[in-house]
Amino acid sequence: MFTLMKTSDLHARTITAALLGIIGLGAATGLAFAGWMEHGPGIFMSLIQSGLAWCF
Repeated sequence: MFTLMKTSDLHARTITAALLGIIGLGAATGLAFAGWMEHGPGIFMSLIQSGLAWCF
C-alpha cells in the first residue's frame, strides 16, 4: 500500500513539474513574440544599417 502511494505521489509531482515547465516555456515564447512585435521594426532597421538584413 505504501509503495502505491509513493508511486502515485511521484507521478503527481512529475506531472506537476511537466505542466509548470510547459507553462513557463509558453510564457517565455509569448513574451519573446510580444517583444518582437513591439520592437521588430527597430531591430530590422538596425540589421539593415549593419548589412545583416540579407541574412534573413
